[in-house]
Amino acid sequence: MAMKEFKAESKRLLEMMIHSIYSQKEIFLREIISNASDAIDKIYYKALTDENLTFNKDDYYIKITVDKEQRTLTISDTGIGMTKEELEHNLGTIAKSGSLAFKHENELKDGHDIIGQFGVGFYSAFMVADVVTVISKSLGSDEAYKWESQGADGYSIEPCEKDAVGTDIILKLKENTEDERYDEFLDEYRLKAIIKKYSDFIRYPIKMDVTERKLKEGSENEFEEVKEEQTINSMVPIWRKNKNELTDEDYENFYQEKHYGFDKPIKYIHISVDGAVRYQAILYIPENIPFDYYSKEYEKGLELYSSGVLIMEKCPELLPDYFSFVKGMVDSEDLSLNISREILQQDKQLTFIAKNIKNKIKRELENLLKNDREKYEAFYQSFGRQLKFGVYNEFGRDKEVLQDLLLFYSSKEKKLVTLDEYVSRMPEDQKYIYYATGETNERIEKLPQTELVADKGYEILYFTDDIDEFAIKMLMKYKDKEFKSVSSGDLGIEEDKQKETEAEQKEHQELFDFMKEVLNGKVKDVKVSARLKSHPVCITTDGELSIEMEKVLSSMPNSQNVKAEKILELNVHHDVFNSLKQSFEEDKDKCRLYTNLLYNQALLIEGLPINDPVEFTNDICKIMR
Repeated sequence: MAMKEFKAESKRLLEMMIHSIYSQKEIFLREIISNASDAIDKIYYKALTDENLTFNKDDYYIKITVDKEQRTLTISDTGIGMTKEELEHNLGTIAKSGSLAFKHENELKDGHDIIGQFGVGFYSAFMVADVVTVISKSLGSDEAYKWESQGADGYSIEPCEKDAVGTDIILKLKENTEDERYDEFLDEYRLKAIIKKYSDFIRYPIKMDVTERKLKEGSENEFEEVKEEQTINSMVPIWRKNKNELTDEDYENFYQEKHYGFDKPIKYIHISVDGAVRYQAILYIPENIPFDYYSKEYEKGLELYSSGVLIMEKCPELLPDYFSFVKGMVDSEDLSLNISREILQQDKQLTFIAKNIKNKIKRELENLLKNDREKYEAFYQSFGRQLKFGVYNEFGRDKEVLQDLLLFYSSKEKKLVTLDEYVSRMPEDQKYIYYATGETNERIEKLPQTELVADKGYEILYFTDDIDEFAIKMLMKYKDKEFKSVSSGDLGIEEDKQKETEAEQKEHQELFDFMKEVLNGKVKDVKVSARLKSHPVCITTDGELSIEMEKVLSSMPNSQNVKAEKILELNVHHDVFNSLKQSFEEDKDKCRLYTNLLYNQALLIEGLPINDPVEFTNDICKIMR
């Protein structure tokens, strides 16, 4: 039996195949099963044009056989088979795909797409096998041939016996090494798992003898192990079925089967597009947040199939970061795959699908918000933070996409409201969308800074999430209405008090200058407050950086110790101010004490740390004495 050498470039490619093209060894089974499916498809296409040939789907299958003693794994198909020339041509020249040639000769239009585009998949068998034997009998031929190879050295072809048309690929598995356990590919449970993972939706049955524990005949509690042939794959994927045939339960079962989550999805989206780029997708919006969602370990992405064969478990390009909570899959026949069918080329088709998916998710969330507020709010509790991050991320690139999906707690409604709902209720004289920040709604409610805005009858949005204000600063305005913090210098509603305030500022300027000196750079200024009614003091800010932002930035690792420009505002109509004024006139030490106390009081109200708690308690003791 003469050994033939692979062509030089084929030999080099085979070495690469074995060592580097595929990232996981288990892929070999996907590749060989895909080729087997193609071989059956070819008979199907022939039957369409050859009246002497009938194609009865029930006669066609793929069979997996394990022989542990001989260390062989056999993948047999009832497909079209290969002649001696085809064995030579298809297997002797690497990357010479019979399927690709067949695809070009027969313009395929009825949804039976040929998977094997490259012809390299077969050689992935050498990643796990020392010897690969192919026994094939071609349709319409009386003779069968055996192709055999031990890898890069070459191959032999000789006549052999085979009863039925089709191909058997026999892999003599490598011996285990310290790093690799090739035995796993002789384990029926492992093989079943690999088939389910990659080839579950191959359209022909993949059969295998599986060991089952059964009750012995005539016995009540004696069990025996019995081998029985089972079909491992489910064949028809749910996404290829007609939407009208499917129930909510079918979609929920698919969610559980694919282990997308342990919860029940809040919403599923079934997409079927048959345009320039054909694809189908089933997407799920989960109810509960995965435990690792905000950790580095969390991987976003949808399962990606090409003609029903799993190409990637997580394809991140299909989802924007702000929709990274979406689970599901996409199947397309129009993808530009690379040679190993694992990593995608950056192509237009993928970008097109990703854009469509993004728009579809957005529309579904808008519908949920409009038609089932309770469900949307449950979703928002879990993933609202991610939407806000999307508004803030990439310098607000996607803020228009997301702004109508945001919810904030309202001081008036005492529940979550949208920005649109807020703006639609604004009185004509209201210039800004007002918000207040704090750790909880209860704490915000008590903030002195909210008094004037609330007194005017204006609604205030409560920001309790550390990203809220960053997102709003990036949004800047909504429907031409700017956002304004109740703690900002100019609220746009103090005009009527302006003259009075200016006069009071002038009157007490000497006291304020003294207080500013006592606080020694801790505040930018000390002013008369136009916003305080019942409280004696509060801190407001001047400039872009708010106190809440200062807290967030200071808590970060490697914080730059950035500080907001603080203004100490005093209520000159409060009894405390009278005591302060009196102390300034009669006892400067007491005035110093009052100044520090009022400043620390304002810090506490804001939830900011006091610089020196011991000094603060000593100051209180002095007053109590």
